Amino acid sequence: MKKPLIILTGPTAVGKTRASIGLAKALNGEIISADSMQVYKHMDIGSAKISPHEMQGIKHYLIDELEPDEEFHVVRFQEMAKKALEEIYAKNKVPIVVGGTGFYIQALLYDIDFTESNEDTTYRNELEHLAREKGAEVLHDMLRKVDPKSAEAIHANNVKRVIRALEFHKQTGAMISEHNEQERTKNSPYEFCYFVLNDERERLYERINLRIDQMLEAGLVEEVNALKEQGYTKDMVSMQGLGYKEILDYLNGDCTLEEAIYVLKRDTRHFAKRQLTWFRRERDVIWISKNDYQYDEDKILNAMLDRIRERIQICIRN
Repeated sequence: MKKPLIILTGPTAVGKTRASIGLAKALNGEIISADSMQVYKHMDIGSAKISPHEMQGIKHYLIDELEPDEEFHVVRFQEMAKKALEEIYAKNKVPIVVGGTGFYIQALLYDIDFTESNEDTTYRNELEHLAREKGAEVLHDMLRKVDPKSAEAIHANNVKRVIRALEFHKQTGAMISEHNEQERTKNSPYEFCYFVLNDERERLYERINLRIDQMLEAGLVEEVNALKEQGYTKDMVSMQGLGYKEILDYLNGDCTLEEAIYVLKRDTRHFAKRQLTWFRRERDVIWISKNDYQYDEDKILNAMLDRIRERIQICIRN
């Protein structure tokens, strides 16, 4: 018997947090965060981290587990998420994976193999040096020439993933995008429901802009400045997150606050668009459009529970 797994994802600011708590209560579930930023301590405002009050007593995993100078990538997410799954299943509870990092969700759902050879790091070191000397765009252009699909899927600022894709091509002569496609054709080891919560584009963009305004009011600049004073720098994975790199540019005197806010809002909207592009390519997803349910949280929750009943033998609390 495959074990149950519920996934709730969607673009940034769509409203996943509130919906996830409703699911967890109805399913006797616990939540695993699939967010590349909320795993870090001291990074609360810019990551839109769920607060203890918002958790409503539901246990959350992969929140506040790493220091900002630690690396977090898909392989580490896989390891930590599988450990969380074991804990949740041992309690006879239902795991609910919640977050907007589609690559992480895909890796867990299909148990994608990221085994890599670490015998020779010469090429990786060359690429890291090139990125420092000439910038991330140079590496991204190199990737576009050998693996256009990966270049489209991986943002230029995600230097680690760009390097991994280039390194894979160097080692194997194949494209990592094709490797990942092959891995995705595997059957999932779980009995799952994969929900994508979505909204009309204009409303979503309004929510993004409003959220960033609220972050600034809540002290985003002060949060980033405190991280800077603790010695966390822009070359760290954590400080490349949306909200952190833009405000850090302002604090470093590279732009005005108004320019930083403009770039942050623009890039967050672009990020939401890329997230939706990713989810549209995924298999077996169930789209939940908020406008179809008149933005009624109870109707949205009941629609998800109905789909779960259809697919999974599971006890649902009324």
